[in-house]
Amino acid sequence: MQRLTGKVAIVTGASAGIGRATAKLFAKEGAKVVIAARRAAELETLAAEIVSEGGEAAYLAGDVQSEDFAKALVALAVSRFGRLDIAYDNAGTPPGGIRRTRPDVAIFTSSIERKSLMDLNLTGKLALVSGSTAGIGLAIASTLAQEGARVIVNGRSQSSVDDVVAQLKAETGSDVQGFAGDLSTAASAEELARRYPDVEILVNNLGIFEPKPFEEIPDADWQRFFDVNVLSGVRLARLFLPAMRQANWGRIIFISSESAVQIPAEMIHYGMTKTAQLAVSRGLAEAVAGTGITVNSVLPGPTKSRGVGEFVETLAKADGKSFEAFEKEFFEKVRPTSLIKRFGSPQEIASLVAYVASPLSSATTGAALRADGGVIKSAF
Repeated sequence: MQRLTGKVAIVTGASAGIGRATAKLFAKEGAKVVIAARRAAELETLAAEIVSEGGEAAYLAGDVQSEDFAKALVALAVSRFGRLDIAYDNAGTPPGGIRRTRPDVAIFTSSIERKSLMDLNLTGKLALVSGSTAGIGLAIASTLAQEGARVIVNGRSQSSVDDVVAQLKAETGSDVQGFAGDLSTAASAEELARRYPDVEILVNNLGIFEPKPFEEIPDADWQRFFDVNVLSGVRLARLFLPAMRQANWGRIIFISSESAVQIPAEMIHYGMTKTAQLAVSRGLAEAVAGTGITVNSVLPGPTKSRGVGEFVETLAKADGKSFEAFEKEFFEKVRPTSLIKRFGSPQEIASLVAYVASPLSSATTGAALRADGGVIKSAF
């Protein structure tokens, strides 16, 4: 099923460049698009292309800076398609401003159904997702497999790995393999690299967390958190980077956290490891500059992964509250800066990771990409 089926999108500045490509991508994903720009002839050509490829489109030519034009654009979307879900503003003002033109409306429709997914060009790529038998890691592995990648699932126990491999094969029909081992140890990491030397996409998702007062965190816990959350990814990147360099292509992704930026007082040792991941990721991106290899971090916000979900359920029951009541209070008192006011889902993180892992993301590297629900109160 297409990911935007049933949605209606407005795209301004759609006559050329990024706006044009965005409109075509939205249509390919099943959205009905309303395109806008100054030049009617170019919009007409684009709308015709979308229709010829099985989509639905309407266009409105005019001055996108005009409030009246904006109202007319929204009215067109609602009158033609019955709703408006996405507004993508790509319009830019050239030197001297935009010359206002009289709106000119034309409608193009087609009832042809399309059933293809967005092609992230991941078919056949070999991806390793550490810590992928549950939660965010499992969602990432599943999404990559759905996109055609060959996926290596990792967990500590053979039974859990076998179960997930069987599940993903049945659900996606893709080539899914497994590796059971503790990747916080050098021996397991080296064995994995011997078995799968040609990993092209490395997703460092393995991680642990534990709320604990600072005064009660012993040296052993600091070392354990560093070994699992940071050094595991460092080792794997070091092991797989030579093959990526030889191929001049690769993706290395560290699953960090908003806690890397907003260190939680109740988990300072955890926050330290998430910040360290950002440093490693950026430094490694600098080290491979000018190659086809990209290195990025993804920063989830509070997410209802298996571990967090179980932890929250336990706290909620202890307080005699439902999960929903606890969630509401959590985002009112503990994470009040959240803009979505709820826990994110593992799939919401996986969708971003899948794009970053793809060849389509070749201009994105050295970045800390937030999927935090707006918890970090910053525009940058």
